[in-house]
Amino acid sequence: MKTVRTRFAPSPTGYLHVGGARTALFNWLYARHTQGQFILRIEDTDKVRSTEQSVQAIFDALAWLDIDWDEGPFYQSERNDIYHEYLRKLVSEGHAYFCTCTPDEVDAMRSKAKAQGHKPRYDGSCREKGLGPQPHAVVRFKTDHDGVTTIEDAVKGPIVFQNSEMDDFVICRSDGVPTYNFAVVVDDITMAITTIIRGDDHVMNTPKQILIYRALGAELPLFAHVPMVLGDDRARLSKRHGATSVTAYRDMGLLPDAFVNFLARLGWSLGDQEFFTREELVRHFSLERIGKSAGVFDPVKLQALNADHIQAATPKNLGPHVLPFLQAKGLQAVENDYLHRIIPTLQPRSKNLQEMADQAGFYFTDEISFDEKAAKKFLKSNVHAPLKALKDQLESLEEYSEQNLEKVFIDLLEKFELKLGKIAQPVRVALTGTSVSPGIFEIIAVLGKARVLPRLQKAIDFIEARMAAAQQT
Repeated sequence: MKTVRTRFAPSPTGYLHVGGARTALFNWLYARHTQGQFILRIEDTDKVRSTEQSVQAIFDALAWLDIDWDEGPFYQSERNDIYHEYLRKLVSEGHAYFCTCTPDEVDAMRSKAKAQGHKPRYDGSCREKGLGPQPHAVVRFKTDHDGVTTIEDAVKGPIVFQNSEMDDFVICRSDGVPTYNFAVVVDDITMAITTIIRGDDHVMNTPKQILIYRALGAELPLFAHVPMVLGDDRARLSKRHGATSVTAYRDMGLLPDAFVNFLARLGWSLGDQEFFTREELVRHFSLERIGKSAGVFDPVKLQALNADHIQAATPKNLGPHVLPFLQAKGLQAVENDYLHRIIPTLQPRSKNLQEMADQAGFYFTDEISFDEKAAKKFLKSNVHAPLKALKDQLESLEEYSEQNLEKVFIDLLEKFELKLGKIAQPVRVALTGTSVSPGIFEIIAVLGKARVLPRLQKAIDFIEARMAAAQQT
């Protein structure tokens, strides 16, 4: 059985957008599912719009998504000799010809055809002239206008095109640069691509490409045209629906596995299951499960799925992803055991990595600043004695396990006849500076004695200063 070979072939004229990322993912998943090969090709023949920055943006996005490739990247701009070799073959075998009609003359032909009630088209003026290469000449494919061309599409089913609807289309421009439809066929033939998964905006290109395959005597690949990605208003996804750049979602604090999961569900399904690990996607992915209707990009669902992936991730897996967000806030965080102990305290309250970093500040500073409202409400004289007693108990406690800490607090509550909330909130303010944080036992266990005792003492000093000021008035 022939090895499956898929490809992703973006044009480097901007960032990698959501639709392109889904195309890359589907090709990668299919290759991995079938133990095949995934090839990366950069279609950079548009010399005006293609940039190195865009190429790097594509690499960055694929790296973040952890979509790796087995061969490439190949650049179309470096393959011109190969294209011209195949052009010469088509011309010499009578499947293509040189055309010297000017753009104005071609426009006139199209206008005439339209006026006669026909589809605007080139009329074949140079088809039988036997012209050779010359300045300003283009190369046109000699289309057989009889019969039909059928796409045996793995997603949409058979799609039939009347050959009479196609004119003799250009396959090489007058500057020697091959057109898209010709270059991609040559690339896919020479790279032995067996399966082409792409957006259904390419359906209209496919019959022309099939004709070129046949003229070159090459075996057709399997085509699978995937429905487009729409916004929540059912219009084609665009900037007005929010970010369309893949790396923008990285910068928002999404996990790559969550985004991959979300992309896969934009047009592919396995029953009602929504949450997938990467391994599950590879195991279950198939062309048969790609739907015929468009996928709708729902940012609310994306955030919810990201939260689920954050909850499911291990601290060691989350560490490298959250670290840049902590460092961007100026926190002295590094990848170590301390960070791995912090992460589980933040996971339940975080929908994204940015929120996780926002909550983590108190773990990475020696100087806690009390929120004014929180301090006024909770650091009052009535908790002075309990806080001092707690500090003394924690000072003598050797192991800061949550079980040991819970016992300390139970004894404290009994001694001062308090409910947990009456002491937990003042302790929370003392340790974090605010009245909102992860669980109090978790915080103390993670911070450890060296950080907890000075913070409690600072809170005690703060209360004593307020008590002294009150006595003076």
